[in-house]
Amino acid sequence: MVGMVSVYALAAVGLSMQFMMIINVLMTLYVVGGNALISRFIGQRRKRRASALLFSLGIFAIILSIFVTIGGYFGSELMYGMMGTGPEVVHEGTLYFQILSCGIVVIFIDTLLYNALSAAGDTKSSLYIKLFSAALNAFLNYVLIFGHYGFEAMGIEGAAYATVIAYAFNVVAYLLLLKLPHAKLNFLPIIRTKDLIRAWHIGWSAAADRGISSISFLFFVSIIAAYGTAELAGYQVGLRIEGIAFMPGFGFAIAAMALVGQNLGAKNKEKAYAMGIISGRVAYVFMGSVGVFLIFFPEYLAGFFTHDEATITVVSQYLILVGLAQIPLAIVFVYSAALRGAGATKITLLVNVISLWLLRVLPSYVAYKMGFGIISIFIIMNIETLIKGVLFWYIYQRKTWLDMKV
Repeated sequence: MVGMVSVYALAAVGLSMQFMMIINVLMTLYVVGGNALISRFIGQRRKRRASALLFSLGIFAIILSIFVTIGGYFGSELMYGMMGTGPEVVHEGTLYFQILSCGIVVIFIDTLLYNALSAAGDTKSSLYIKLFSAALNAFLNYVLIFGHYGFEAMGIEGAAYATVIAYAFNVVAYLLLLKLPHAKLNFLPIIRTKDLIRAWHIGWSAAADRGISSISFLFFVSIIAAYGTAELAGYQVGLRIEGIAFMPGFGFAIAAMALVGQNLGAKNKEKAYAMGIISGRVAYVFMGSVGVFLIFFPEYLAGFFTHDEATITVVSQYLILVGLAQIPLAIVFVYSAALRGAGATKITLLVNVISLWLLRVLPSYVAYKMGFGIISIFIIMNIETLIKGVLFWYIYQRKTWLDMKV
């Protein structure tokens, strides 16, 4: 729907994904460590302690969100300007991200509750909540972007309001769910500083990993932006479409993280290892199947987002190449998540930093300076994904992470 507003609006919303990746770094501080500990507590049948940790992490998330909201609202124009985009993209992006920044608190809480329930083994509730939320978001986009049912057409600002309202719905639904007596977790108003520190101890490595990765992605996207607006918009649209393949990978990554943590909490190392293997195999099938679809129908998929011919060409090139890389990407998703579930966040930090900077960002910059086309950047990206997948497979097979203490 945003693509129907303008190619500038499409590029601006797509670029906001990169800024949200930076904000996700801060969420990682409490999400990954919280996941690792909550899954182990559930594996040990200590629901009260897991619920107390969830309450503590919720307070921390709210405090942290205040600072992010202030920085995001007043720094939106500067962030878009630093990416080297045109003035139209900066203008549209500033309007969008300022509104999104005002809803950071519900985004933080939603992410915490979604991940905590997943770590506890309840993914079905999130499925139903997210299905309704996605429908609500789509409906509000239709109403607010284009101006229906008596509402004024708000363009890109309407998309931002729709997103924030959908996140707010998620939080209300999760809070109601936690009050049910049969819920896997509750909010127990007890702050255990010791557990909070343990969560941070695990989380800082994951946050550093996410932070360095996000910075590398910003550099990577700035290289793509240097090619032009059509290339930037095409890349962002390609990422959105690739999300069709991402989602099963993320789903089984969450499964691996939760099941590995729970079985390690129950002191069953062999089953913990097997859970990662099984999750990985299912993810290969799902993502590989979607990858075939991306390869054979790229222009058809791109047509849902934009009618700009130059952008569709870039999207098609991107989708054909990433379609070939879905199986190694599944390995990266699932095995890195399993390692985080075990608390081995320093290992994932090392692999991601080396891989992204030495195998993706630097070669892409060299390719751009040497005058190679945008397709060369996508090829470099795929090669980096393949090598990283092999590295995570090797580390996982060694099993040394099974003895990680949290």
